[in-house]
Amino acid sequence: MDKDKIIVALDVSTIKEAERLVDILSPHISVFKVGMELFYSCGPKAIDLIKKRDKDIFLDLKFHDIPNTVKNSAKAVTRFGVFMFNVHAQGGADMMKAALEGAEEESNRLGIDRPRILGVTILTSIESSEENVLNLASLTKESGIDGVVASPQEAKAIRKALGEDFLIVTPGIRPEGSEKGDQKRTATPREALDAGADYIVIGRPITKAKDPVKVIEGIQIS
Repeated sequence: MDKDKIIVALDVSTIKEAERLVDILSPHISVFKVGMELFYSCGPKAIDLIKKRDKDIFLDLKFHDIPNTVKNSAKAVTRFGVFMFNVHAQGGADMMKAALEGAEEESNRLGIDRPRILGVTILTSIESSEENVLNLASLTKESGIDGVVASPQEAKAIRKALGEDFLIVTPGIRPEGSEKGDQKRTATPREALDAGADYIVIGRPITKAKDPVKVIEGIQIS
């Protein structure tokens, strides 16, 4: 299995540091995650930086607002040309449907592919039951969006309940020997993929390493 399933989280606050990591990792990684820290520090410059390297972007801003606001936000990020973005599933079905509607309207207007939309279930820094996560994942699917962000611990149940076509992205991934940090529900890359994840998100174990490429090369996912 190739490493296109790895998404590297650029959880840094300067464009200089983001550029350093993207330049180092671009030959090895296809998708980079831009989260709140980097986007709120640097704005669309962070997205442009990655697009210039012809790499895909997971924009991780976790929209959670009234449906109309989320719809217009979805239109805005669709114009960025990102591969994926996410909303909080706890915002409810109407909000998630509005995100889908906004992304579809804007992508059709521009003649581009619609970004995939994910519902964030329960943050991996929070203890939660599988039942709670599965309920939110089911609501996400019923709302028509593409998949969920969920911890590796719930991926197997989600895959079994919601089918093979439902996208599962798992954060909280820690390669063998890595510290958990502030994450509660973690797994190794191999464990997450075996549980049914389509993509695994890895941040600090790669980005804070002395040799990020060596960490990627050492990840066992086949």
